[in-house]
Amino acid sequence: MDHITSVFGFLGGYILPYIVILSLLVFIHELGHYLAGRWSGIRVLAFSVGFGPELIGFTDKHGTRWKISAIPLGGYVRFFGDADAASRPDSEELTQLTDEEKAQTLGGAALWKRAVTVAAGPIANFILAIFIFAVMFATMGKSVADPVVAELKPGSVAEAVGVKPGDVLIALDGRRIETFDEVVRYISMRPELPVKVTVRRAESEIDFDMVPRRAVIADSFGNEMEVGQIGIITNQSSGNFRVVELSPLQAVWEGFRQTGHIITGTFDYIGNMIAGRMNADQLGGPVRVVQASGEMATLGVIALLNLAAVLSVSLGLLNLMPVPVLDGGHLVLYAIEAVRGRPVGPGAQEIAFRIGLAMILSLMVFATWNDISRLIG
Repeated sequence: MDHITSVFGFLGGYILPYIVILSLLVFIHELGHYLAGRWSGIRVLAFSVGFGPELIGFTDKHGTRWKISAIPLGGYVRFFGDADAASRPDSEELTQLTDEEKAQTLGGAALWKRAVTVAAGPIANFILAIFIFAVMFATMGKSVADPVVAELKPGSVAEAVGVKPGDVLIALDGRRIETFDEVVRYISMRPELPVKVTVRRAESEIDFDMVPRRAVIADSFGNEMEVGQIGIITNQSSGNFRVVELSPLQAVWEGFRQTGHIITGTFDYIGNMIAGRMNADQLGGPVRVVQASGEMATLGVIALLNLAAVLSVSLGLLNLMPVPVLDGGHLVLYAIEAVRGRPVGPGAQEIAFRIGLAMILSLMVFATWNDISRLIG
């Protein structure tokens, strides 16, 4: 009986939040493709949340089959003239179509309309993230901590160069900052990279050259990650924590900013990983998303919404990678077509799609291996 309870607890606590979040993100992503495609005059044959066999669905008056499929690992919009869910053109079918019918295919649309249709999916994910963040900021305000040094970790980089309690951080590498979150965000992505930290002490400004140390930190669930640290601590006793109420326009702007922080942070991580300053084992896959969904669900709706927004940005960025079979790969092919004045040949496209599929599968295997290693480690 305990085993049955554990199974249902796992399904309800981890799998269900994962399915709900991923289905929402996939639906919004594919809705972007669908709306842009319809606007461009492209016929849509199928709109699926999930892959594999259809579980439930219906056909609308435009002939589009809307369905939920069995494998909740993504989704797709299939346009008229596509050979598969990756929008590869069906060369055999295209030869049998009339000119009027070809104009309703993805490949038959004007180049700029194809680009808009493909880019609309990731853009929809970014818009969703901005919307979620904006709603959270508008309803709860923005928690702010001034970049005031309350104390220093003994033996830390900041202590060694002469930073003192009471100093106020005002710039990092010449960029003005206003909150302690900005300090954490900037420093954490720069382990072992020189950073010029400017502080205000009394009436003067002082520059300190620091190299953040690489450190491993853990969240409340024990999940570890590598970051850069200089050893500066702020706390509520310094009296600098407050919640700022935002107008709707300010909330939307903060939503833009938060989304931008995630995007730049992602590129910082990729750059650090390539340079060897951060380990690639922090890269997570489906298992990690399931785990994170369950963990955030235990913290409440707000934490779950925050995770959904972060994952929405990640999904948009992933699909913009210049890899064939992904949206970014299609955009690269369109860019080549714009330069050459003619489409890339079917044979070259087929080779590119096969290489792209192999790259994506390899990335998924690597990320899943990281997930499993993290769980059993």
